[in-house]
Amino acid sequence: MPPQLYHLLAFLISGFVVLWTTPVVKKIGLKSGRVDKPNERKVHDRPMVRLGGVSIFAGTIIALVIVWNAGGFGVLPPEKESEIWAVTLGGLGFFLIGLADDLFNLSPFVRLLMQAIVASWAWHSGVQIEFLTIPGIGLVTLPDSIGWPITIIWLVGMANAINWIDGLDGLAAGVSGIAAVVMLIVSLFMHQPAAALIAAALAGGSLGFLRYNFNPAQIFMGDGGAYFIGFTLAGVAAIGLVKSTVPYLILAVPIVDMSVVILARLRHGKSPFTADKRHLHHRLLQAGLSHRLTVLFIYTLTLWVGSLALAFAGLPRGVAFALGTTLLLGYTSWQVWRTSRCESKKAL
Repeated sequence: MPPQLYHLLAFLISGFVVLWTTPVVKKIGLKSGRVDKPNERKVHDRPMVRLGGVSIFAGTIIALVIVWNAGGFGVLPPEKESEIWAVTLGGLGFFLIGLADDLFNLSPFVRLLMQAIVASWAWHSGVQIEFLTIPGIGLVTLPDSIGWPITIIWLVGMANAINWIDGLDGLAAGVSGIAAVVMLIVSLFMHQPAAALIAAALAGGSLGFLRYNFNPAQIFMGDGGAYFIGFTLAGVAAIGLVKSTVPYLILAVPIVDMSVVILARLRHGKSPFTADKRHLHHRLLQAGLSHRLTVLFIYTLTLWVGSLALAFAGLPRGVAFALGTTLLLGYTSWQVWRTSRCESKKAL
């Protein structure tokens, strides 16, 4: 079988498993009363099951196991095999932390401590940021004393960044699915087929979940799904793409959103973990945009930065694709401006 077909197989199997299992998870969640209740911060107006991450995790892992048994990973050198296992088992650890939070409502400190422990294990097992590309300097090798904390911050930070943008129906799943597809393409171009397989399975699971999660959502992914997706995206970047600025471009939307929110909270003398409505999606809703237009605009923004990553990676037609998404972003931005202006006039 041609190697590229294994990536398509991983994508399709993951998506199918998610489509098949999500209604089952929803039914179990409703019967057990594991629901997310509305409040003044949240957009939904009825109790929602928040265990959809179980389906995303199951779809991704089942797809990878089937592809592994079918020989899709080929013969890996020991260090590469260790990296694949570290991303997979680290994803399991982050999923379980999030699932425990969904079920038992853990404190922020406990969550961060557990995440740091799992991320440290992943670093010791091969998921390491060993290089950084610094503008004007080039590729810089990092000693373990610097690489270890940077890797922990990267893995834990991305898991929480995806969780923080999970504030509207379909937002986190769509943004993550787009990012995973871009990582899949770039990983294949950079001759990192194993990392690409993980990205393919994650993309299939995330985008398949949109069938039940896009507005109006029937189920939420919860912390379990968000932590698993965020860690896995960060892990794929660390083992496959970290020698360039590409992964930071691909994940720029959740990274910038989280950074801006943390700085704003600190500037106002609040804890970084204090829940509020400072996220990009909250601000767009406050400007008068509809739920769907807000989500679609952030999708377009994610696709745009992803296209820039393709261009920076040197992919054929990457520049042309970036120009096309720039036009799309311009049109979407104009729609956002026009809608917010109309709403402002109505308010007057």
